[in-house]
Amino acid sequence: MLNKFKPTWMVESIYHITPEQLEKNNIKGVLTDLDNTLIAWNNPEGTQELKDWIALMKENAVPVVIISNNSDKRIKIIADKLQLAYVPRSMKPSRRGYIKAAEQLQLPLDQCLMVGDQLLTDVFGANRAGVKSVWVMPIINSDGWNTRINRFFERKLLKRLLKNDPGMIWRKSLD
Repeated sequence: MLNKFKPTWMVESIYHITPEQLEKNNIKGVLTDLDNTLIAWNNPEGTQELKDWIALMKENAVPVVIISNNSDKRIKIIADKLQLAYVPRSMKPSRRGYIKAAEQLQLPLDQCLMVGDQLLTDVFGANRAGVKSVWVMPIINSDGWNTRINRFFERKLLKRLLKNDPGMIWRKSLD
């Protein structure tokens, strides 16, 4: 039961993930959460580090798709600025958004990687869909009201996960 919430990897930041690491793990496309994974939830502009990371992925022909529970209107503004495809109202942890994103990339689910900052939505949904997952630290330590509820349950879940697998530690890369 607990393994449904366990990420494939725990990496401090999405910016530590490189095209070489993805290639080594047969990953051809990245699905990513938006708030507190790509951008701070309260700052839609993004950082230069984010723009550099997206450019690196594009230079190496690794497509990136935003998969978010947010509305089309909110995501479109950010996705257009970053020149990324997106799946709005993905209903994570439902499999629906992951399947849609993989179809957009024309890739099988097992060649996709989901990157997100929440166990209960991003990681659990990826596991349900058969997608490898990276759990990252939130960009900032504050959340919207709905995410705060998830974080409460996430802390309890994490204690149990760590008890069963003390090897779950934050890393600077996939390997």
